[in-house]
Amino acid sequence: MGMIKGVLKKGLETSLRMAGGYVRELEKLPRGSLVKKNIKGHEYYYLLFRKNGKVKFIYKGKVSENEIKKYKDAKKCRAKYRKLLSKVKKQIRFFRNSLRGRELL
Repeated sequence: MGMIKGVLKKGLETSLRMAGGYVRELEKLPRGSLVKKNIKGHEYYYLLFRKNGKVKFIYKGKVSENEIKKYKDAKKCRAKYRKLLSKVKKQIRFFRNSLRGRELL
């Protein structure tokens, strides 16, 4: 039984380390996403994000193609890291429950 607990503890440590890495990568990405609005035939760009549970728009004006690409790429990366973080959090719950002696069905 001791060997199994050791393997579970090692798995938990690895999962916690991975979760920390994903959180750090998410923090590196630019905040929010870029939104294009058409108003009276003109294109305007806004930065969209949440602050204190409320949606905020910040006017960005004319935006270069590089900045548009940066936010599109960030959006893809954010989705990828959030999905990976969700999976690793499930692993962490499994390891913690197993170490407490609960059996999962």
